[in-house]
Amino acid sequence: MPISPEQAQEIADARSQQNTTMRATVPGMEQHLYTAHEVLDHGFIRVIDYMGDDSAICQAARVSYGKGTKSVQNDEGLIRYLMRHWHSTPFEMCEIKLHVKLPVFVARQWIRHRTANVNEYSARYSILDREFYIPAPEHINAQSVVNNQGRGQILEGEEAARVLEILKADSTRAYDNYEAMISDEGQDGLARELARMNLPANIYTQWYWKVDLHNLFHFLRLRADSHAQYEIRVYADAICKVVADWVPAAYAAFKDYRLGGAQLSGKGVDCLRRMLKGEDVTQETSGMSKGEWREFMGVVGG
Repeated sequence: MPISPEQAQEIADARSQQNTTMRATVPGMEQHLYTAHEVLDHGFIRVIDYMGDDSAICQAARVSYGKGTKSVQNDEGLIRYLMRHWHSTPFEMCEIKLHVKLPVFVARQWIRHRTANVNEYSARYSILDREFYIPAPEHINAQSVVNNQGRGQILEGEEAARVLEILKADSTRAYDNYEAMISDEGQDGLARELARMNLPANIYTQWYWKVDLHNLFHFLRLRADSHAQYEIRVYADAICKVVADWVPAAYAAFKDYRLGGAQLSGKGVDCLRRMLKGEDVTQETSGMSKGEWREFMGVVGG
């Protein structure tokens, strides 16, 4: 069960309260409030609070640009203009606070985005639950032979079974020792802040994560990408669904220009122009490295 009975009661209590407000609200987000969307085997994301909507983005842009926005016919057009030209501050007017439960090794990737306010569950004060991320068989892969930080072929048969057994056995043994070290039976027990060092990186942690929409889009552009590690990508995918209900116009522009778009280097633009003129362009004549050429051809469909 991703959420504990105590958290379930906390959510039920919060949802039972009706509060009136004069600020802008979004019906789609009101439905997401406090709902835990399950991710992986024990994880979840849930919206704790949010501020702003599509109109807040436009309001901020029009204050900044004044007469410069008069040629934009509607809010959706303005938002697409802002996204297309990489404007940032209007999107910073919207914020969201999420409660996330995730494996520690995913949290270490996530925290590299140093653009949010984070408060994590403390294993100095509390005892971590016996919950570990164990990949499903279809997500047990060998190391990629082309990408040093990626996955290759799916492991099958005895090799997959061996890896899963190691993961389960090591997780169980580490937690058994953790419990034994903090036990106060017959002794004082080891301090929790020391005992936690022996826990594996696949144990689950939790945090509150508050971020503005501009920085959230940057996070999602990298982590909802098909090349991102599966275990963080599924969290990004779950957040994308929430954001689509929160700021539909902004998310549609983000999906079009960032998730569905592509960025070319100067050499890439030059090669594309030459191709459109009918020239036979190769990696050797492009001025690109093999890696750059492979990525370029992946974009242009060659």
